[in-house]
Amino acid sequence: MASSTPDPSPPRRAVIAGASGFIGGVLVRELASEGYEVVRVGRSGPGPHWSDRAAVEAAVDGAEIVINLAGKSVNCRYTRKNREELVRSRVETTRQLREAIRSAAKPPALWINSSTATIYRHAEDRPQTESTGDIGSGLSVDIATAWEAEFFADELAQTRRVALRMSIVLGRGGALVPLERLARVGLGGPQYDGWWFRSLFGGKSRRAAGVWHSPRRSRGRQKFSWVHIDDVVGAIRFIRERADLDGAINLTAPVPSDNRTLMALLRRRVGAPLGLPAYRWMLEPGMWLLRTEPELVLKSRWVVPERLTEAGYRFRFSRLEDAFTELTTSEGAPTGRDHGH
Repeated sequence: MASSTPDPSPPRRAVIAGASGFIGGVLVRELASEGYEVVRVGRSGPGPHWSDRAAVEAAVDGAEIVINLAGKSVNCRYTRKNREELVRSRVETTRQLREAIRSAAKPPALWINSSTATIYRHAEDRPQTESTGDIGSGLSVDIATAWEAEFFADELAQTRRVALRMSIVLGRGGALVPLERLARVGLGGPQYDGWWFRSLFGGKSRRAAGVWHSPRRSRGRQKFSWVHIDDVVGAIRFIRERADLDGAINLTAPVPSDNRTLMALLRRRVGAPLGLPAYRWMLEPGMWLLRTEPELVLKSRWVVPERLTEAGYRFRFSRLEDAFTELTTSEGAPTGRDHGH
């Protein structure tokens, strides 16, 4: 006799592209804990690979949510090869997902694409919001604008699209690692802009990247916008439940810090009692050795989350000091839970 028990409904599917990084790893774990079937798209790994377009299209078709984090890390030197890969790895993967969603019989209700708060200009005069911010110039901005243009191209009538303009994400590892290294070797003081030889340490390549600038007088007061990994997860959950939110959204803590405060907290974190101020003539060779760019610490990123705040999202970590305390003392993994409207 056939059982009258109905077949259980299939699990909701979430597709995460570029899940190999620390943000992606947290999102995979958190969505799986909610009962999602999580499909990871990448260059390698257990899920569909970018080279298999049919498999990517099959993963997207019928998914509830697609989250794209794919892209080469900006923690690198701006050589010609790296510049090309920084753009290609973002634009081409976004295009492939958009085409897969456009052709899907059952497209996802929500597509969230990573973007960057670095799209805004160097700002020491006022905060940059979605409504009043000024788009900047240089390589990082060019990458961000090309990325978002690809993301918002074409009509996707059944799919809500959100570009998350994320600031530097704080977690166990990630973007702060090169700054921690500076603190450990005694260069954990504030970073000062200043004069430098334009021809040294890849100067020609960096001028071609459009990142060279005249010395600024921020004296370690350049703003530092950031967000805790818990609030990345929490904001994504919040956006998922709010059908009225689409377009570009800043994902930064509501209280930016500055470079002096950041470096003092980093010294405390790594146990460095002293930290010499790092002038640009010291930063240039140091960052060259670390294979990254001084822009990481010299650009004033003063970005605030106007749309999220107005929509009622409550940040778990609003102050940098509280975020560092949690990262230093907590043994557990970030959850992104306990956020309300």
